[in-house]
Amino acid sequence: MTAAFLVFLVAWLIGMVGTFLPVVPATLIIFVGSVAATLMDGFQLWPDLPFLLSFGALTLAISLIDNFASAWGARRYGGSRQAGWGALIGGLVGLFLPFGLIIGPLGGALAAELLWVRKPPLEALRAAWGTLIGLLAGIAAKFVLHLLIGLYELWRLYDPARSVL
Repeated sequence: MTAAFLVFLVAWLIGMVGTFLPVVPATLIIFVGSVAATLMDGFQLWPDLPFLLSFGALTLAISLIDNFASAWGARRYGGSRQAGWGALIGGLVGLFLPFGLIIGPLGGALAAELLWVRKPPLEALRAAWGTLIGLLAGIAAKFVLHLLIGLYELWRLYDPARSVL
């Protein structure tokens, strides 16, 4: 394993664990690790620049998935626009609560449906359930993308001829 391989491996492992923690910018950590490893490995215009640009665009897309998945779930399960906003705001508030990743968006969507839209409790609960489904789907999508990106980057950096170990 080269030093670049080890640097990326550490960043990737931190990012994989961070995928499940809302305050850790997991995708950004993996991207920064990839950039650092690419520079350590001897940056070449081709193929490194297209890879890093593609990975940067994918990093932005993954961040959007993370931020809007719970709102999408609320809307998909019959929630109102207010439920989507409640889920988004609840997710931000949830950053400061134990189990806030789940409680925040769920509570935000439920509160919006009950207090602003005035839906019956069962309909409001259905929209809140959709928030949770969307949130879990977003986390699963991020995990799979982080896994694939990491495995590709590790394969790209692996060079047994220059191994430091």
